[in-house]
Amino acid sequence: MTMSIGGLVSGMDTASLISQLIQAEAAPQAALKTRLSLAEAAASAYRSVNSRFDALRTAAEAVLKPETWTAVKATSTATNVAASATAGAPTGSLTFDVTNTATTHSIVSGGNWTATTDLYGMTSPIEVRATDGTVKGTITVGGDGTLADAVTAINASEFGLGATAVKGSDGKYRLQVTAKTTGAAAGFDLGTAGTFAVSTQGLDAKLTIGSGTTAYDVVSSTNTFADVMSGVTITVSKPETAVTVQVAADPGAAGKAMQSLVDAANRALSGIKANTDPKGGTTSTLKGDSALRALSGRVLDAVSFAVGADGSPATIGLQLNKDGTIAFDAAKFTAALADQPALAQRLGAGGAAGPGADGISGNADDVVPGVAQRLLDIATTASDTTTGSLVLLAKGRDSQAEDIQDKIEAWDLRLVKRREILTRQFTAMETALSSLQQQSSWLAGQIASLPSYS
Repeated sequence: MTMSIGGLVSGMDTASLISQLIQAEAAPQAALKTRLSLAEAAASAYRSVNSRFDALRTAAEAVLKPETWTAVKATSTATNVAASATAGAPTGSLTFDVTNTATTHSIVSGGNWTATTDLYGMTSPIEVRATDGTVKGTITVGGDGTLADAVTAINASEFGLGATAVKGSDGKYRLQVTAKTTGAAAGFDLGTAGTFAVSTQGLDAKLTIGSGTTAYDVVSSTNTFADVMSGVTITVSKPETAVTVQVAADPGAAGKAMQSLVDAANRALSGIKANTDPKGGTTSTLKGDSALRALSGRVLDAVSFAVGADGSPATIGLQLNKDGTIAFDAAKFTAALADQPALAQRLGAGGAAGPGADGISGNADDVVPGVAQRLLDIATTASDTTTGSLVLLAKGRDSQAEDIQDKIEAWDLRLVKRREILTRQFTAMETALSSLQQQSSWLAGQIASLPSYS
């Protein structure tokens, strides 16, 4: 007779006993799971810090762009005239009148229809002409030749026209056709002379510069004028008189870029501190990590060390705080940029600062990296997707975690096998006990059946 495990014969809770034995034997696996958790947390922490250094790299690249230091700002004295300037546009001003804005040419049919399903009834194919009478081509009205068919044909034509059947207050439909672009050159006419009347005359936008006999006009088929002033775009929306557009240097652009750089550097430093702080508790996953602490020191050195012969970055408002963060004085930076723009740019970004170590001008060592270039080099070394130190550290922990996971899975198989062995052993024990119990009962019965003699 075979007994299923459960301690029915022995009286022991053999299932619980086996679970306890397995749990005891699984202690090494439990330690591996703890190590796996730590490895995964470390990889995540390295990637978190890496994302901050990648942001630092982006901020440094923005500071190093030439247009950051040559930014200009265009302003207009009229609310109906907008102006924008590209980096490097010459400073200066221009005063002008907005004589008129660009309009779209539109015509309307002389005849009308009671319904759009009425026959078009005009010349077909429809002749398309320029405003000077030159024939551009024709449009064939297909379908049943209705007004709706004429609208469809005009809209589908190659002449850049938009048509619609408009219902008037008298209940009748008129055919309104409008050019899809503004300006005088987009003017047109349809049909034979007198078939359509001009609803809106297409005009170019016009700026009048100067006055009297020296005045001259600048026209545009749209309400946007490009390069009337070099590098400046002017957009008009309403006629105006005596409008002045001025282009001036915009030091605020470089200031914003430097502030973003400092903010990114401080976020990178705070990420390192949060993960390496010995007193950070469970949130400090990389306590005492020497690689990260060294990286933090390099960031601080990049901001505090002198830039060649140009001196300290403090000249442009960059210095260290006592708590290990970076301070940026925007007002001091703006003043330095206004007073000595070339020096401010060399300190902030870098550039030629005279003969290098070899004492000869024109060589590679003449270029001294500024704060942004230093930080870019550090961030790139740390966060490069292939060779970055933080990327490699995270991948190293990933490999460690994979190895530990393999060992955990091997332990799973080992423990399953061990449970099977223990189950068989305890089952055999219960079976043996059951057999002995049956033999004992049989012997007792036999003894009881023997005759008694008095």
